[in-house]
Amino acid sequence: MKKLIIITSIAALSFAYVNTENSTISGAEDSNEELKSLNIDKNILQKVTSLNSQFVASVPRKNSELKAPLIIYLHGAGGKGDDLNMIKRQVMPLLKGIQKFTKEQCIVVAPQCLKESRNGGRGTWKVEELNLFLEQLKKTLSVDVNRIYLTGNSFGGYGSWLWGGHNPEHFAAILPIVGGIGPGGPKDVTPDLDKWAAKLAQVPVYAFAGKKDRVVPAERSERMVAAIIKAGGNQAKIKVYPNEAHGAKRTVLSGPEFYQWMFSKKRGNK
Repeated sequence: MKKLIIITSIAALSFAYVNTENSTISGAEDSNEELKSLNIDKNILQKVTSLNSQFVASVPRKNSELKAPLIIYLHGAGGKGDDLNMIKRQVMPLLKGIQKFTKEQCIVVAPQCLKESRNGGRGTWKVEELNLFLEQLKKTLSVDVNRIYLTGNSFGGYGSWLWGGHNPEHFAAILPIVGGIGPGGPKDVTPDLDKWAAKLAQVPVYAFAGKKDRVVPAERSERMVAAIIKAGGNQAKIKVYPNEAHGAKRTVLSGPEFYQWMFSKKRGNK
């Protein structure tokens, strides 16, 4: 199985892959990841206030010269802060599923949202910061730009709706899991729902929810998908698990459907 690696980025003004346990790259030559150092422009760093200076990533070592699909995973609220071990635990089921159900050699990255913004106030997903983050990934990793996938759980599902609702052109597919649809908390609803839906109608969307979810009601995902379809999105669908609650992610990622649907999508294909 692939190991997760940490990329030091914003505060250090560069991206560098390091081993999560030893904080060094010793022994990396025996791993399945390709380890490299990547730079980030100082002017970009000044604009990023809600993202941790580090993020976790898994990069295939084999065929490193080939362009690889990129999956961006946005974590749930429990991962907010600066403890990357929280992110590693959240991403691990996704990595296991990729290994078990597909033959894809893909890049997986997960940024971390800070609890408190560097400028003060609550840290949250911000579209302009996520766009800068993706811009850096495309410049420094061997990414197939037609196969960039966005997914996230709970707070990260909200981030997926938010980002896709502003910049769907980046993504081949978006897969929010038990995601909220408003900035004010798990049961909030954005006043820009129809605007988001019009954007999301431009990209394949597969949402997942738990019928018994009392944290983020399944109705939130259902409402968003209905709005996308109303806006002309003929590639939007939803799966609601009747016996799952807010922990539906474990069921979503432990079966082949999520991965098969996601990897079948390519930007520009209908």
